[in-house]
This record gives sequence, structure tokens and C-alpha cells, in this order.
Amino acid sequence: MSDSVPPKKGLAFHWKILVALALAVITGWLLPHQIGSVHPSEIFAFVGDLFLRALKMLVTPLIVCAVISALGKMEGGEDFARLGLKTIGFYAITTLMAVVIGLFLVNVIQPGNVSEETSRTMIEMASQHAETKKTAMEERGMGDIVDILRRMIPENIVAAGANNREMLALIFFSLLFGFFITRLPEDRRSRYSLWWEDGYEVMIRITQWVIRFTPYGVFALVTDTVAKTGITTFVPLAKFFFTVLLALVLHTFVALFLLMRSFGISPLKHLRAHMPALLTAFSTASSAATLPLTLECSQVNAGISKRVSGFTLPLGATINMNGTALYECAVVIFASQIYGQHLSLASQVMAVLLALMTSIGVAGIPSASMVAIIIILGAVGLPAEAFFLVVAVDRVLDMCRTAVNIYGDAVCAAIIARMEGEAVPKIAA
Repeated sequence: MSDSVPPKKGLAFHWKILVALALAVITGWLLPHQIGSVHPSEIFAFVGDLFLRALKMLVTPLIVCAVISALGKMEGGEDFARLGLKTIGFYAITTLMAVVIGLFLVNVIQPGNVSEETSRTMIEMASQHAETKKTAMEERGMGDIVDILRRMIPENIVAAGANNREMLALIFFSLLFGFFITRLPEDRRSRYSLWWEDGYEVMIRITQWVIRFTPYGVFALVTDTVAKTGITTFVPLAKFFFTVLLALVLHTFVALFLLMRSFGISPLKHLRAHMPALLTAFSTASSAATLPLTLECSQVNAGISKRVSGFTLPLGATINMNGTALYECAVVIFASQIYGQHLSLASQVMAVLLALMTSIGVAGIPSASMVAIIIILGAVGLPAEAFFLVVAVDRVLDMCRTAVNIYGDAVCAAIIARMEGEAVPKIAA
């Protein structure tokens, strides 16, 4: 395996992605809206789609090989249970921390505390926008939470593997498969484990090749987004936007940094090691698409073992949504302020619990966090169309919270590695 992501020639990889982001914003802004009957951004959309397809192509085989290979290195059931409990416990704690930070800031800053006239105008606009989105909003409720548990056990593992939104089912089957490999006699266990480890090595090599095109893919994706939505989407709802952004920053650079410090990890070294994955997550707004690069950064740049990263990161890409849970709560409290409905402490606690529950496997539900937010809005007595109060800034915040989700996964991998006795010298304080 190579020593970096990708070979270090000339400009560092994360700087290439940053340059691509900057050029994409400028290009998208200057791009003409129409040339005849063609929108120029469609060319960039096509290139960006090819890049996303290449990343998503890797997800299913990479998850299966990573999880089974990681479990094959474990000593048995006790080792698996210990690592699993640590990982899930860490994800639950950090997600709760993120939600509390978001809840606190939205209650203190109160971005939805506006004049009655402004409130009425925003509600009318949200209702009008909701009329065009009825299909996505129909038949959404508490049943979607139960459906998350149902989707964990696939009727057909091949069908689940063919759909990147069924990652929870894929991970569940991979965990079972990997666990029962450890129950085989030693000679057969070694043979099976080696086969999956070789498969994982092949997938990593393919991943490294695809990752080389990341700056071009990022440029194409962001150019298309800016050209179609315009810079003006950054202006409306600025107070809410910056409140959520501040909460995401505090969670990342205060809460997660302090956690790493307490385990002898250098936050800055860790951040630099994962910068390519974070920038890719920001541009694609997809945890699943970024997973191949997250695994590469953790293992190669941060020096975390395959045993730990191969278990924690695929699991985190599905169940650990720090930024998403924070955003869900923030939207609900913001909407209650706009509608003039004060939410009691009990209602806010309910919102927190539902945010924690719906953030688990949220990527597997069509319409993703929109569905989760609608579930929470209904539970606290707010109309479903309240989601459309924030639709103007949702795309940008989606990019931001995806990066936070990915970083939360990477932090978990590093801390669990330390708890498992790994020195991780590349990111040690």
C-alpha cells in the first residue's frame, strides 16, 4: 500500500481540493445561466456524477471486506463485544453532545425570534414550497423509526448490497459473517480471514486510484451547485445559518478536540491526516461516498489499524450522525420560534431523543434528514411544512454537517484505537 493519499508530489492533496473548491465557486458564479437551450452547468453535473458513481461503486465491496477483515483479526466473541460496545457507546455520547450544543445555542441566540410580519411571510413561503414537495412528505411518521430496525435485517443481502442506502443491513450481515468466521477451527479461520484481507487490499488499491480524481470531481460538483443555486442561497436565513455553523464548529473544535486530548491524541495532527476526507465530505455531502477516503486517511495518514478502522468507520458512516442530529434539533427549535410556539423542556427532551434515534441510519430513508425532521416536527406539534423554512440554506448546511459526521467517525476510530492499546504515533500528542 502507498504511504500517502495519493503520492506527495507538488501541492499537498488537501490543498488541491481547497483550490478546486475556490475555483468552483468562482466558475459557478461566473457561468452563464443559459446558452441556447443548454445549461452550461450540466457539463459539470455530468463529470461530478461520474466521480460520485465511482465512489459509490466502491462502497458495498469496501464495507463488506473492511468489516469482515476487521472481525477476522479479533480473538473471538469477547473481543468483538468489547469493540462493539466501545464504538456504539462513543457514537451515542458524541451525538448527544452535539445535540445539546445545538439546542443550547438556538435557545440562547433565538434566530427565529422575528417580527410578526416577518414570521407570517416566512410561514406563507414555507407552505407554498411544501405544496411542490407533497410526495416526499406523505406518509411520514413514527413508523419510519421502526422501519430503521426492520431494515437492519435484509430479506435479500444481494439486493441490499445493490442499494447504497441499505448500508445498515449490509453492515449487519457483514458483522454476522465476520463474527462466525471467528468460530471456525483455526486453520479454516486463518484461510477465510486471509481471503477477505486480500480482498480488502484490492479494494484499497482501487480506492487510491479513484481518489486521485477527487479535486476534479469536487470542482465539477461545486461548480454545478453554485451555478444552479447561486450565491444568494448563502444570504437568506443568515442568523439561523450561522447559529448552526457555530454549533458545528464548537462541537468539532472544542468538544471533539478535548476528547482527543484526553486520550493523548494531537487534534491538529489528526485533523491534517483527515483533511482530504473532510473536504470530500463537504463537497459531496455524502458520508457513504466519502467512506473509502475516510478509511484511507485513517489507516495511512493517521496510522490506525485495519482492525479498528475497518470496524468503526463503516459502522459510523451509518449510525454516527453528530452533525445531522444537531441540525435536526436546531431546525425544530427554530421552527417553533418562527411559529411562536414555545416548546416546553419535556418537548425539547423529546426532540433530542428523536434526533438521536432518527440520526441512526437516516441515510437509508428516502429524503434523508428531511424525513427525520418531519417526524420530530410532528411529535412536538408543529406542521410538517415547517421544514421548508430552512430549505434555502439546507444544501450548504448539509455539506457542513456531513463533514462533521465524517470527522466524528474519524475521531471515534482514533480514540477506540488508543483504548485498544494502539500507540498511533502519527497522531499522538
